[in-house]
Amino acid sequence: MISERDPLSANIRALGNALGRVLTDQSGAAAFALEERVRLMAKELRAGGGPELTRRLQELIAALSVAELHGLTKAFTLYFGLVNLAEAVERLRVLRERDMRSAPAPRAESIGAAVAMLRAHGVPAEAIRAWLDGALMMPVLTAHPTESRRRTTLIKQRRIFDALLDLSLGERMLLPHERAATLARIEREIVGLWQSDDVRIQKPSVLDEVENGLFYFQTVLYDLLPQIDRVFAQALAEHYPEQAWELPPLLRFGSWMGGDRDGNPFVTPEVTVETVRLMRASMIRHLLACVDGLFTDLSQSHAQVAVGQPVLDRIAAYAALLPETAARISPHHAREPYRQLLAFIRARLEQTLAHTLSHEPRWGAEPVPGPPPAAYRQSSELLDDLRLINASLCANGGNLVAGGLLRDVIAKVAIFRLHTATLDIRQHSGRHLSALDEIFRIAGLCPDYTALDEPARIALLAAEIAGSRPLTPARLTGYTPETAETIQTFRTVAALIEQVDPEVIETYIISTTTSVSDILAVLLLCREVGLYRPGEHSRLNVVPLFETGDDLTNAPGLMDELLALPIYRDHLALRGNLQEIMLGYSDSNKEGGFVAANWALYRAQVELSAVADHHGVRLRLFHGRGGAVGRGGGPAGQAILSQPPGTLRGQIKMTDQGEMISDRYLDPLTASRHLEQVINAVLRAGFPEMSRPPRPEWLTAMEQIATAARAAYRALIYENPDFLVYFREATPINEISRLRIGSRPASRRKSDRIEDLRAIPWVFSWMQSRHTLPGWFGLGSGLAAFVEGMDGAGMADAPGRLTLLRQMYRGWPFFKTLLDNAQLIIAKADMAIARRYAELVSDQALAAAIYGAISAEYERTRTMICRVAEIAEILDAQPVLQRAIRQRNPYVDPLSYVQIELLRRLRANPDPEAQEALETAVLMSINGIAAGLKNTG
Repeated sequence: MISERDPLSANIRALGNALGRVLTDQSGAAAFALEERVRLMAKELRAGGGPELTRRLQELIAALSVAELHGLTKAFTLYFGLVNLAEAVERLRVLRERDMRSAPAPRAESIGAAVAMLRAHGVPAEAIRAWLDGALMMPVLTAHPTESRRRTTLIKQRRIFDALLDLSLGERMLLPHERAATLARIEREIVGLWQSDDVRIQKPSVLDEVENGLFYFQTVLYDLLPQIDRVFAQALAEHYPEQAWELPPLLRFGSWMGGDRDGNPFVTPEVTVETVRLMRASMIRHLLACVDGLFTDLSQSHAQVAVGQPVLDRIAAYAALLPETAARISPHHAREPYRQLLAFIRARLEQTLAHTLSHEPRWGAEPVPGPPPAAYRQSSELLDDLRLINASLCANGGNLVAGGLLRDVIAKVAIFRLHTATLDIRQHSGRHLSALDEIFRIAGLCPDYTALDEPARIALLAAEIAGSRPLTPARLTGYTPETAETIQTFRTVAALIEQVDPEVIETYIISTTTSVSDILAVLLLCREVGLYRPGEHSRLNVVPLFETGDDLTNAPGLMDELLALPIYRDHLALRGNLQEIMLGYSDSNKEGGFVAANWALYRAQVELSAVADHHGVRLRLFHGRGGAVGRGGGPAGQAILSQPPGTLRGQIKMTDQGEMISDRYLDPLTASRHLEQVINAVLRAGFPEMSRPPRPEWLTAMEQIATAARAAYRALIYENPDFLVYFREATPINEISRLRIGSRPASRRKSDRIEDLRAIPWVFSWMQSRHTLPGWFGLGSGLAAFVEGMDGAGMADAPGRLTLLRQMYRGWPFFKTLLDNAQLIIAKADMAIARRYAELVSDQALAAAIYGAISAEYERTRTMICRVAEIAEILDAQPVLQRAIRQRNPYVDPLSYVQIELLRRLRANPDPEAQEALETAVLMSINGIAAGLKNTG
């Protein structure tokens, strides 16, 4: 399977041949012949075939039965899944070879490379130590419906990936029979994929999504993150050997699965409780397995080596607490104190697990039974036990032993605690507004809270937050279901923190924050259930989410007003004077376009940082990036380095959404590479010695570009009354809304307006129809308007302005990343295929006008990017990526033609039986195109 000259092509060819054999064996020679005929016709079209060949391909596909279309789609979808795996393996092989050639120098974008750069730029060890004390990098896994593959498919693809890795990295070491067995493993998994359901037969529940998220922890992340911790410690020791380093847990994970209730009625208080159970049970079971491993390792006998007295004291204390466990310790271990202590640790973990699975958290005045006395209340207790063993080993000649599995288990507890990931709670500000309106009215405090102006709302909220009178009765009768659910959510969070795990939930996020009162509303609801007691404690970070362009513009002023309020500063002081703010990339992009959204986010970060500094508050920015460029996606390292200098101070959160989770964390080698890139970028961006601010004229130019780009975007999307018709009919948006890949509805409310459509199906639809519009539209107009001087500012002539843009591209990471991300997504667009989707529109005159506007902007954007980046073709500076996309397109095209035919039939109102078969085939085509383009939403 491996060729010395071109391993990737050899692997893809061998995988394609294996798929061909499976297709022939499972569906017959005719099915294979059909697939080959369509593939070759599409390839010929790409090579310059004219309208006649297009017509023949369309007629061929139109003559096929639904079953034949489904089989054809399945073949191409499986092919892309295999190609993606082969490319991932090749990427790792090339990186490994590069590492071996460059050794002992650290590889590019690694943790070691970043630490070496810090040393080379004169960053002192004291500055790094201070940075480490306040550093946190937290990827947050979200269940946005952009992962169109089933978990069954992911597991089988992981097995194929592992087999390919064995062949690619161990080719010279495999014996002939081992190589044959590995190839058989691959073909066996392909048969399994062919014989499995392609799409889900029903939407996943929220708890299904939680289980899917836990899959990545159980198979990759639990074991990987301690290794990342080791790499970091080794890099610091190598480049700053004069210092003794003790690393805090810099990298932790968060999750929205089971906590994000904004627009998802299926995330109930009961679901959140069960989510916490699943997350804790997963981690505790993993720790039980780790303790078993330590029991094997730590066989030291006090007859052979001294043991620290604190270990012996802890054993004695636990023997009194857990007499049954003490009685069960084998006499064979009478001289093995570490094993004795591990037996007690195991018993404590078992009790913790039992309490997790059986306890029903209840909020109220009545006392609730707490955990068993021996159960671990929080992770620090377990860490204390493990560190006792570590200290004793290190003090008695066991440093090497302590640096093995024990070090990794300690790191796991510090990183994942007892609950895997921190669960964020999110709800829309409108739900809090309506709930408080009802609460105040029933309590007799205010007849119409919604009618109050903002100063009056702030005054009422501040007074009630500072007070202590209860606003709601124990029984929530008399409230609307929505208000009762909102109150019960806060009560549930309070009960979980008090009775189950004080570390499991730390953050409450307020979607669509537009006012100070939106934030104070949540603080009042926290006070109501005991999560906040003025002057005593505050259990949650209250986090505004600024999403639209206007909200991002107004955010600095809003936060300045909020941080001046004494009652809010009391809460913040109890949270360590750390204010987290979330920035939404998706809705701002949908509202104002790719360019304006990115610029609004850049400016907001600069201004919010200044406000935080003014008030003496530490700021942590939470970046709500999607997978696709149209929702803030792109390479993670580049995204971090493109943030405004000085705004990233070691604290950052960012969402990993949908298909990006499997792309980044399905296998440990890819996950390790990704996380090292994140840490590399955060380190490099965290010190003033490593960055330089953009020139003032660059900021002025970017403002003008963003203004023109936004105008062009909104002129088409919101101001052209025909656009909505085109969107609904030229893309599979209606079919995607029925897609069984996520628990959330496609829109926040029942509405046909673009404003109410979630950003994910918005981007997903344009990707499927090959327009890829959200990731580039308006950029060409913005750049052209600036170069041609159409803004009226009278700055410089066109050549001088173009020179300025080229300087910006070479010297400003933000601007370079903006254009490079646009290159990536526009390279996946295809206006010829998009034109075929436009033929689905019933009014062809309308379709021609809208398509013409999109196509013209597409050409304008391609031209302007090439002029600014000084390249002849899109992605010329990234030839490997350029080649990969060009090689994929001929294989994606047949799926697009098939999807268009299926949409045409589905929209012709077929009978119910035919409709079900068509919908399944359409969903399969959506999976295939997503795999081919390596993007969903």
